Amino acid sequence: MPLTPTLSILALLTTFTPVFAANKGVQVIPDEPNRRVDITIDGAPFTSYIWPTSLKKPVLYPLITENGITVTRGYPLEPRPNERTDHPHHAGLWFNYGNVNGFDFWNNSDAIKPEARPKMGSILNTKIVSTKSGLNRGELVVDSVWVTGAGKPILNETTRYAFERRNNARFIDMIVTLKALDRAVFNDDKEGLLGMRIARWLESPEEKGGVFLDAHGNPTPVAAAPTDAANPATGVYLTSEGVKGPAVWSTRGRWCSLSGNTAGQTVTIAIFDHPGNPDYPTYWHARGYGLFAANPLGRSIFDAKQLPLNYTLEKDESVTFRYRIALYSSAVQAADLNKEADFFAAEAK
Repeated sequence: MPLTPTLSILALLTTFTPVFAANKGVQVIPDEPNRRVDITIDGAPFTSYIWPTSLKKPVLYPLITENGITVTRGYPLEPRPNERTDHPHHAGLWFNYGNVNGFDFWNNSDAIKPEARPKMGSILNTKIVSTKSGLNRGELVVDSVWVTGAGKPILNETTRYAFERRNNARFIDMIVTLKALDRAVFNDDKEGLLGMRIARWLESPEEKGGVFLDAHGNPTPVAAAPTDAANPATGVYLTSEGVKGPAVWSTRGRWCSLSGNTAGQTVTIAIFDHPGNPDYPTYWHARGYGLFAANPLGRSIFDAKQLPLNYTLEKDESVTFRYRIALYSSAVQAADLNKEADFFAAEAK
């Protein structure tokens, strides 16, 4: 019997609804054979959790605003014209540390000389525990293990990522729990803890390059960035304490924002610390050349008047760190960032 017009429409809706639904909301899509989990919002890319063999830790890469603007540097994964090619270990958004029991998990990359590799550490993805998609929020839970250059596992890591859209912005919550498999000492070090490397146009216009020292006094030269008249550096840091620009480095605050302009649009990235984190509020390891990091564990490195923290986990002890990363497609006032910090603090005591 031929379908009536009404039944024909219903049949079409039935046919196409699954395709439409698959693209709606915050989708968290695992693709383990390709070592990635993709996160989209209404079918548009937001970020991906990836663990390629070319990196020594899992990362989120890239980070993209609701207006389709990528805020992370392409190098070393996808080099772009007119961007810096220093610090090959700076890829996307990551969580690690520069000195755990004397092993450096922060600076490790394929660029490390063979003789230095025994003092490096790697973070290995071990399991995609769960994924969950939803209209405005998706979640991903993953397990990893921190392994020293001597091949010894010293920390188990479970990270829960929450991906959310709200108030014309995109948010990522990272809840990272570390469990010590043996005594683990996070010796005071500036290289940590939550870090991201931002796109060229978000760098500080004052930054001309130079030589930057790590915690051991080892120099890393950072060349002046290539001239890009069409998309110049416009980034400005600001903290909850009112510190602005290059002065932000080594200061404390419960949030730090970075605003810049590209293609006629203003974008703001904000990282929020949580009162439950060790040694709150965090120090900001924020550099004009493009490193944007929160490090609560390098106390004496950032302030010579302070005693070293040397945060320690005894065997089988655990600690949880919570951070919120926000991507806004506009300038954001300090008062609004304070409200978001209060909201974040109230969610988990």
